[in-house]
Amino acid sequence: MLTLEWRLKEQARALGFEPVGIAAASPADGFDRLRDWLDRGYAGEMAYMHRHAEARRHPAAVLPGVRSVVMAGMNYAASGGRQPPDPAPHQGADAPRSPLAGRVARYARGQDYHDVLRDRLNRLLAWVREQVPGCQGRGVVDTAPLLERDFARRAGLGWFGKNTMLLNKRLGSYFFLGALLLDVELQPDPPHQTSHCGTCTACLDACPTGAFPAPGVLDSRRCVSYLTIELRGPIPPDLREGVGDWLFGCDVCQEVCPWNRKAPPGTEPAFAARPDREAVDAAGLLGLSEEEFRRRFRGTALTRARRRGLLRNAAVVLGNLGDPAALPALRQALDDPEPLVREAARWAIERIRARGERQAAREG
Repeated sequence: MLTLEWRLKEQARALGFEPVGIAAASPADGFDRLRDWLDRGYAGEMAYMHRHAEARRHPAAVLPGVRSVVMAGMNYAASGGRQPPDPAPHQGADAPRSPLAGRVARYARGQDYHDVLRDRLNRLLAWVREQVPGCQGRGVVDTAPLLERDFARRAGLGWFGKNTMLLNKRLGSYFFLGALLLDVELQPDPPHQTSHCGTCTACLDACPTGAFPAPGVLDSRRCVSYLTIELRGPIPPDLREGVGDWLFGCDVCQEVCPWNRKAPPGTEPAFAARPDREAVDAAGLLGLSEEEFRRRFRGTALTRARRRGLLRNAAVVLGNLGDPAALPALRQALDDPEPLVREAARWAIERIRARGERQAAREG
């Protein structure tokens, strides 16, 4: 007779999850690491990490009486398998990119993954309840106080790379994690005990802002993803150049990872990249009203940055690109109701002017 564990995994795969594993619901292995990370200030302005830190000690804070944690991944790698670095704005791609285009991290180019994974986890929970009437469970997708990567490693899904991402031999790192907590005792899978990064430091070396003070340690305060998404105030001037043309998030440390070179393509239609999110006209964003912002990005991860944050990012991107064609949009942004946007626009204008003066001096 097929075990409940085997059938549960097959059902999860039928819902689009891969890989899938089971971990025992005991205290998180990395809780002390988390406390040390917070004490070092690496969480930056993410106050919620401090507020909910103690709750991350044990999954019972998410589901009282929990006995098992089912960890499931969902591939969002771009079609075509191999994940080459995105081209620079002026180099072109399958279709020509605007010289004023900003990049969006791959995970945010389709539908918001929270909605997709939460729906599939709830469907998986409904299936479990058919098999075990009366069982209690909860599906969570990185918004609950759970150290997902700890339990994913414990469930055999992969190891922690030097860039802190969970790595899987088959899928690399381009997959989302979801967790289904159950008050049913299931046979856990063997944990992943080894690392397969060897002496490679490609991810650490490629980080444009030096966000890794040590292998396996991320200083969020310097991470481009944090700067363009979580940070609510101005991006520190000394880090703006490192943001480059990243409008929302960053994939650099994943793009250079050898384990992502042969990652198979994802098959979930909801995560297919929309053309208008692969290369976004940064200058065009500066004219968006609050209502237009909500309408354009509703149902996507980009709403996390809010209008003021995304327009701030757009101005920084335009300053880094240095194209004088952006000046009209940036001058218009000097009248934006948000001081955050006005400050970034002033910085970008000065940066473009300075670049033009240097170029004129060289040619003169």
